[in-house]
Amino acid sequence: MKLSEIKNQLNTAQTVAFILPNGTYVPEHFHVTEVGLITKNFIDCGGTVRNETVINFQLWNANDFEHRLKPKKLLDIITLSEKVLGIGDFEIEVEYQTEETIGKYDLGFNGKDFMLLHKQTACLAQDQCGIPPEKQKIKLSQINTESSCCTPRGSCC
Repeated sequence: MKLSEIKNQLNTAQTVAFILPNGTYVPEHFHVTEVGLITKNFIDCGGTVRNETVINFQLWNANDFEHRLKPKKLLDIITLSEKVLGIGDFEIEVEYQTEETIGKYDLGFNGKDFMLLHKQTACLAQDQCGIPPEKQKIKLSQINTESSCCTPRGSCC
């Protein structure tokens, strides 16, 4: 989800809620403790120099159980971040404390709540890494033996 998309959703939202990939909600007393711009300059395993920029939201739970972040307040935080940091319309990445470490998630929306989505790693230079292309899986029942030449009535023998 891009920054413009979350702003559009917040403009009409009544509440701000985040759902973890396992279906549970981030406790409703969460805080957004950071909105930042992260730029990653790197070289992939094929030797290509790459640049990636994302907007980072950090969610945090405190012991102030009565706290509720309202859509307008989150919009105000985003607006200030855009002004001070010069943030553009990039994809959003969300950090949230899991049991053992900080989890990083992509952000989605289900029509009512924001969803924290699993991120996946990938090789960006598969053609140069020697990784074979994934073989197409075909069910034996889908093979058309009628047109095969290697059948009892075929012409290959």
